[in-house]
Amino acid sequence: MTSLVEYQGGLRTMATHMKSGQQIITDAPTDNQGKGEAFSPTDLLATSLACCALTIMGIKARANGFPEPTGVKMEVSKVMADAPRRVKEIRLKIIIPENLHYSEKEKKILENVVKQCPVAQSIHPDIQVTYEFHP
Repeated sequence: MTSLVEYQGGLRTMATHMKSGQQIITDAPTDNQGKGEAFSPTDLLATSLACCALTIMGIKARANGFPEPTGVKMEVSKVMADAPRRVKEIRLKIIIPENLHYSEKEKKILENVVKQCPVAQSIHPDIQVTYEFHP
């Protein structure tokens, strides 16, 4: 078992990672009857794409002897559709700090690998995903 998720009441859930015991709380968003006091499940979908992409960047950098992408940030934006209510777009703005100096070849490799992470490969093709890289 990967996780155990329990409904807490008030449109809140608590997910427990079985191996580590770490927990994540979710709330329904304010535009869907919730308090919005924590990530919504759809926030986690979009955020997991960024987490996976950064992890894969780290793996690729390590495997190729590139500088580790420490300090790289991704701003995540999620756009919802109404009928049916679903995520219709995820926008990732990848910000590489000035102190990381990748060659053009290294940048291209890392830009391509983020699009190949397991979460990206699992997202339905109807969800538009855009990547914007900033040096």
